[in-house]
Amino acid sequence: MIQLVLGLGLWGGAHGLPRLAPGLHDRLGKATRPVVAVLVLAGLFLMIRGYGAAGGAPRFAPAPWAYPLNYLMVLAAVYLFAASGMKTRLAGTLRHPQLLAVTLWAGAHLLVNTQWAALVLFGGLGLWAVAEMALLDTRAPAPAAPPRATPGRELRAAIGAVVVFIVIALVHGWIGPNPFGALS
Repeated sequence: MIQLVLGLGLWGGAHGLPRLAPGLHDRLGKATRPVVAVLVLAGLFLMIRGYGAAGGAPRFAPAPWAYPLNYLMVLAAVYLFAASGMKTRLAGTLRHPQLLAVTLWAGAHLLVNTQWAALVLFGGLGLWAVAEMALLDTRAPAPAAPPRATPGRELRAAIGAVVVFIVIALVHGWIGPNPFGALS
């Protein structure tokens, strides 16, 4: 569990560096990106290792409706990431589509993963995303109106999100718990 918490700390600290230590961020200059990337990857490695090592029995059985809701929430989170990268109208309307995606993803995982390590990991990442949104909102002015996006861009983002969701589910099943195992 210590690795998991340390990983969360590295993840949050690395992402928050520009807002939490602007002087250090400015002094690092162009070296900021590789430093942040190494810290984020180290945090991710520790979170995965710590979560895998924590194990533990579920505290309770998730409700049957939690699994379909989980799938929909994760699909929505993947769409928000795709929409953000493709600069769709929805992404332009939302202030922080990627952080909102992390919040949805974390909440979805909390619905179906009931071990203590899951609460620490997914709850921690969800709280990090909410805190990051709050920090960004206090320091940045409200964005201008989003540019008009074409319907084709919206459609490509939706199709891309479904494809990425399927790939994530397949990879998830190969390296960890099968996300659709609950349905079989």
